[in-house]
Amino acid sequence: MIAIVLIAIAAGSASAMMFASIISGALISLLLFYLAPLPLMVAALGWGPFSATIGGISAATGLGAIFGLRYCIAFAVTIALPAWWLGHLALLGRPVTHGASSGNGASPVEPALEWYPVGRILLWITGFAALTTMAALLTLGTDAATITGAMRGGLLRIIGARDTASTGETERWIDALVTIAPVAAAIVAMMTLTLNLWLAAKITATSGRLHRPWPDLKSADLPPMTLAALCVAVAFCFTGGLLAILAQIVTSALMMAYAFIGFAVLHTLTLALKSRALWLGGTYAIVVVFGWPVLAIVVLGLADAVFGIRQRYLRGRPPPIPAA
Repeated sequence: MIAIVLIAIAAGSASAMMFASIISGALISLLLFYLAPLPLMVAALGWGPFSATIGGISAATGLGAIFGLRYCIAFAVTIALPAWWLGHLALLGRPVTHGASSGNGASPVEPALEWYPVGRILLWITGFAALTTMAALLTLGTDAATITGAMRGGLLRIIGARDTASTGETERWIDALVTIAPVAAAIVAMMTLTLNLWLAAKITATSGRLHRPWPDLKSADLPPMTLAALCVAVAFCFTGGLLAILAQIVTSALMMAYAFIGFAVLHTLTLALKSRALWLGGTYAIVVVFGWPVLAIVVLGLADAVFGIRQRYLRGRPPPIPAA
């Protein structure tokens, strides 16, 4: 028990320092800030959610004592809470068979465990990404005009329109950035939370402390109602005002979730290809370099949700030939 508490405090301290490093303004601090949930997620997966709880509370308390209540709440909501809850869900399992003794005195059958589905964990990540982005925006104001004005003022201070001849062009760039900023923030939050959980699982699996088998990520699937939620969010994007901004955040987070499903579909459809690594590596490289091709991956994920592409493909594959 003492060892778990010490590990939890160490993980919380590391996470708090990574979170607070953003104050320095250094470029490396941005990377550390995005990786701040990682130590707590490792603690949650390797030593249980209770460890992440202790680490999160100690880290939030320390940040509050040093930097004030605002940093304490921000860390608790954006870092500690997602790390604890996602770690809890990843280790959540239930028995699917009940052990029973046979009449001839055989030992009882060990119950098999059904682990919490990866697709539902992805949906929780989507919710956390959307909620944290909304909370960050609402700290700027409670209406669309105030929020956009605050973002525009911040960008003006960062960019600093030094050349009066290019003021009009600078204003257009700032307007474009203000428009896409909430969407970009939700996408970044979605990607970083997913990456942190994957890295934490890899670290604990490599160290032998992951208390569940590694899931088949290419079979991940979102609940059917997710598609209906995406349609509703898209519809609200056309309402205008604060509601439209919040709907854009939800829409972008859900579309990123379907992008991850699209990559899972791609991994499934390339199973029979001899040059599978080349195809997958090229696709990832194109998406990372250019960005916009991820829309095709989103469409692939949506198509799988509607038409069941992976199930059709796997049903049509010939069974593997048994070894002689």
